[in-house]
Amino acid sequence: MQTSLSLLPMKTVQDFNFKGKKVLIRVDFNVPLNHNRQVTDDTRIRESIPTIKKIINDGGSVILISHLGRPKGGFEDDYSLTPIVPVLTKLLGKNIVFTRDLFGQKTKDVCSKLLPGDIVLLENIRFYPEEEAGDEAFAKEIASLGDAYVNDAFATSHRPHMSVSVLPKFFPKNKFFGLLLSNELNSLDKILHDAKPPFSAIIGGAKISNKIGIIKNLINKADNLIIGGGMAFTFIKALGGNIGNSLFEEDKINDAKEMVQEMMLKGVNLYLPTDVVVADTFSNEANFKTCPSDNIDKDWMGLDIGRKTCRRYAEIINNSNTIMWNGPMGVFELPNFQQGTKAIAIAVAGATISG
Repeated sequence: MQTSLSLLPMKTVQDFNFKGKKVLIRVDFNVPLNHNRQVTDDTRIRESIPTIKKIINDGGSVILISHLGRPKGGFEDDYSLTPIVPVLTKLLGKNIVFTRDLFGQKTKDVCSKLLPGDIVLLENIRFYPEEEAGDEAFAKEIASLGDAYVNDAFATSHRPHMSVSVLPKFFPKNKFFGLLLSNELNSLDKILHDAKPPFSAIIGGAKISNKIGIIKNLINKADNLIIGGGMAFTFIKALGGNIGNSLFEEDKINDAKEMVQEMMLKGVNLYLPTDVVVADTFSNEANFKTCPSDNIDKDWMGLDIGRKTCRRYAEIINNSNTIMWNGPMGVFELPNFQQGTKAIAIAVAGATISG
């Protein structure tokens, strides 16, 4: 089954028999831990089990990739995936091989000798700065461990990180959605088909390239398209704005222009940030201020939507009968740049409660 709401051009694990395949699965084991580093809520781990079981029941083996928290670089015991191992072992009733050094000989040996039904958990992928940098050489190294790729991490699929956006490129014929991710996309599909107007879609995240499919689909169905996150700057740049040092995709400028034109032709209201919170470096300790979204100083970068934009977006949300939200409004992992995402979450929750 090919879902019509593709964030990435991939089929689902139901479309393939993984017998004899070593499968890299991007899961989301970013779970809460107590002071003894014990998992206090295993929901996200449980949600990954059906996909893992599908592959091992086919006769395949599994190599799990995940992050936990936001380590500052290099190994940090507080962010190790060690506490995940006993929970995963109990849920699957199988031994889990845990490897600490991603490129050590042990990891290479273990992955090269995997037998059907074997499961390997790699250490926290964010211990390597190449993950968040979307490094292609790093992705190639990881890709060499497996024969196929599965994305089953819905909550992280908006990120331009190596394990989500770059790694799939090394498996052009063997990349798939996991069962969790495909179910989430099918739920979005149902919302689109049953939408009661006014239908407002809120799309965020870092890169427009990860959301082109969903945006083009929404142009045919939504009344309002509300854009936030890093992808907003590609649109603003396409419309002639001065975005300073903000993230944008040069090779997607024409795509952005075409989508804007299509929205105008089909009467879809496009809402872009009018003010943004900008910083002089990509850090929570950076100097920051608010300025117009289309007039950002040369060495400053937009990291969140501003207060005026929050109020404007909240008003649109409150006047909507159907709301769909996919992706953050800014770099919400950094406390100084999470207010926009929080404001939209409050607006969506309020609109949902009031019906």
